[in-house]
Amino acid sequence: MHERTGRPVVITGGAGFVGANLAERLLQGGSEVLIFDNLSRAGVEKNLTWLKERHGSLLQVVVGDVRDGLAVREVVSGAAAVFHLAAQVAVTTSLTHPIEDFEVNARGTLNVLEAVRQQGTPPPLVFTSTNKVYGGLGDVMLEKVGARYTPASKEVAAHGIGEARQLDFHSPYGCSKGAADQYVLDYARTYGVPATVFRMSCIYGPRQFGTEDQGWVVHFLLRAVAGAPLTLYGDGMQVRDILFVEDLVEAFLAAHRNIGRIAGRAFNIGGGVANTTSLLELLRVLGELCGVQPTVTFSGWRPGDQRYYVSDVRAFGDAVGWAPQVGVREGLERLYRWVLAMQDRGQARPAATVSAP
Repeated sequence: MHERTGRPVVITGGAGFVGANLAERLLQGGSEVLIFDNLSRAGVEKNLTWLKERHGSLLQVVVGDVRDGLAVREVVSGAAAVFHLAAQVAVTTSLTHPIEDFEVNARGTLNVLEAVRQQGTPPPLVFTSTNKVYGGLGDVMLEKVGARYTPASKEVAAHGIGEARQLDFHSPYGCSKGAADQYVLDYARTYGVPATVFRMSCIYGPRQFGTEDQGWVVHFLLRAVAGAPLTLYGDGMQVRDILFVEDLVEAFLAAHRNIGRIAGRAFNIGGGVANTTSLLELLRVLGELCGVQPTVTFSGWRPGDQRYYVSDVRAFGDAVGWAPQVGVREGLERLYRWVLAMQDRGQARPAATVSAP
């Protein structure tokens, strides 16, 4: 991936938060990168400007949509590797626009798979799915301990939710991403496409702009820095494992290096049990960083909301030797410094409302 071959690494949705961080790492290593993005998310043009200023001609940008099969085939043709990140990412949007959600997430992924399959030697493909494919996890018995939910099961408490968990799509978003997830795995099995799936938990870090549905951790922080109120769905005791974006990029690169051994497999990717937080606990840390605790109001639970989700990351770690390196406090402090720097440049503003994941 680090040779000038004329065969770029293609990142669909590459102007977004995760894609920009991945592109930066690849470009730093000398890889040619082609970003394919429809630029629909607020703030992503700032990421493209940042990347272009730093890397010049190593970076190509094609503005387009994964729903356009012809455009997808054109950008994937000759790709050295494909990281398929483009998606409709919000449960709330899927509830109001389920057909659009399906077209982007399911049909768009099928377009990418077909474009990859049609290459003489299909390039490696890494697809970002979601923990929402496991549904609301209503059968996971929980106890209230302090300001968080804790699983009654010692196994789940010790390791989190593993890949053996039965899929249970809940919400249009869960259905569309789950369908795409299964298509990727089947294209690996049926057509021999060297592809793997990341069922991702909550990712956070620098280069995150837009609305609350596109990164709740950073938007909690933006609202806290601005002294603006927050609205949480649920009671705030729900627990997530959060993963700093640099650790996710390392996971992407490890997957590419080891694609021959992990093709056709899905992995739960997140911070794991060592990097968990409830929403209330996170807000306390943000209050310490900002010097004042945010004002919080509460709203009802949404369809498919998970009171507890923590990734069991052992399978991917065993397969490629990966493990998260950035702890919750360190990651939040680094994100806080980045937000302050962006605000000094007038580039980071809080969303109108902020909700739970």
